[in-house]
Amino acid sequence: MKIGFDNEKYLKIQSEHIRERIAQFDGKLYLELGGKLFDDHHASRVLPGFKPDSKLRMFAQLRDQLEIVIVISAEDIEKNKIRADLGITYDEDVLRLREEFMQRQFTVGSVVITHYNGQHTADQFRHRLERMGIKSYVHYLIDGYPHNVDIIASDQGFGKNDYVETTHPLVIVTAPGPGSGKMATCLSQLYNENKRGIRSGYAKFETFPVWNLPLKHPVNIAYEAATADLNDVNMIDPFHLEAYGKTAVNYNRDIEIFPVLNALFEGIYGENPYKSPTDMGVNMVGFCISDDEVCSKASKDEIIRRYYAATNKMADGADNEKEVSKIRLLFNQAKITTAFRPVTTAAYERKLETGHTAAAIELEDGTIITSKSSTLLGCSAALLLNATKHLAGIDHEIRLIPQSLIEPVQKTKTEYLGGKNPRLHTDEVLVALSVLSPHDENCRKALEQLPKLRDCQVHSTVLLSEVDRKIFRKLGCGLTCDPVKKK
Repeated sequence: MKIGFDNEKYLKIQSEHIRERIAQFDGKLYLELGGKLFDDHHASRVLPGFKPDSKLRMFAQLRDQLEIVIVISAEDIEKNKIRADLGITYDEDVLRLREEFMQRQFTVGSVVITHYNGQHTADQFRHRLERMGIKSYVHYLIDGYPHNVDIIASDQGFGKNDYVETTHPLVIVTAPGPGSGKMATCLSQLYNENKRGIRSGYAKFETFPVWNLPLKHPVNIAYEAATADLNDVNMIDPFHLEAYGKTAVNYNRDIEIFPVLNALFEGIYGENPYKSPTDMGVNMVGFCISDDEVCSKASKDEIIRRYYAATNKMADGADNEKEVSKIRLLFNQAKITTAFRPVTTAAYERKLETGHTAAAIELEDGTIITSKSSTLLGCSAALLLNATKHLAGIDHEIRLIPQSLIEPVQKTKTEYLGGKNPRLHTDEVLVALSVLSPHDENCRKALEQLPKLRDCQVHSTVLLSEVDRKIFRKLGCGLTCDPVKKK
């Protein structure tokens, strides 16, 4: 994978910039964290060289100065809201996040339950936290939030909330998902600390959109594709342009809410330290792009991946036509089609040539390997065998898994387990290679090539099963599928 992002520079200048922002206030900063603190795979895909745990590594340099507050909405607890990527409820994710942070030796100060209005499930969750020895606080629903500033910035608004006790100069406020009340928690703390004579600060830490890249830069367009389901729109920050005469990129929700935030800051402090939504951010990612061409290409690939992901959801029955339509429009802005991605074209060509469903993978050196489905193997399982044989220097004609081993597995799948598809999936092929590897050098060599598939691009002309998709995710491949279900 070609590198387009200087990760070490990012770790250095991002932590320095946050230290500078803390110093602008009375040595206390509430930092609202947007996006993912770890496992940020979107950033690592569009900025090759950015590590999925870069933000955690950066904060590790500030570990002695920071603590983490996790926020969850009582409404999300009541609805039993699920994190789609993990398949767990938001309340379970709060505990998971806390454990992840503590394992990395970060201080997790407390949990704040927002939008509280006496919900029984929220009370139950709070009792559970108490039994676990975890501090918790409640912040209430405020009538007219966020527009009724006179009520919000008063003892009937923020003043009614529990005051969250913190002990470190940097407080990171994070949550299982959007809409949890992170910003309101930060602002509530500013109000209550101001009453106590502490002039704390507030800032936002979001990686995208990248404020100092052009509005229509592929990296920023890829962010719009990633949030097409939320209908976020990148915009020129008009407040920044008016204040400084400089162009900066932000997104619609922050720009729309800024006049309200401005009034809230004035209600709390008598003045707003920020002249624009962009001013509130601390993101330094744009200064660490070392090869713009590499990041632009990677971002265009990501836009295509997001398009296929959206069409796959639609094929599974989701009502997301607007999401798909929006990403199609982004194709025009980025001046691409699905053919921009070489593996997509290669898979289509193999399908036309053979008349069977097909798949393709682009290896690190640019070599493209293809496969087709057969009576024994699905196209994705065949692709893994073809790619690992190529990387291991094994002749393509050599069969790594003998038919005599495949057929009994097929019989078990169809006759005993009632399956309709006798072809082996990727996981079954990998298990077969593992079983054979102690006695077959070629199988052992093929398995040893699997780490080389990380960051490789893959396309299938058929919608793969969830099992196959998980295997490619675990291998670190950028997989896309046509929204065509197997017959």
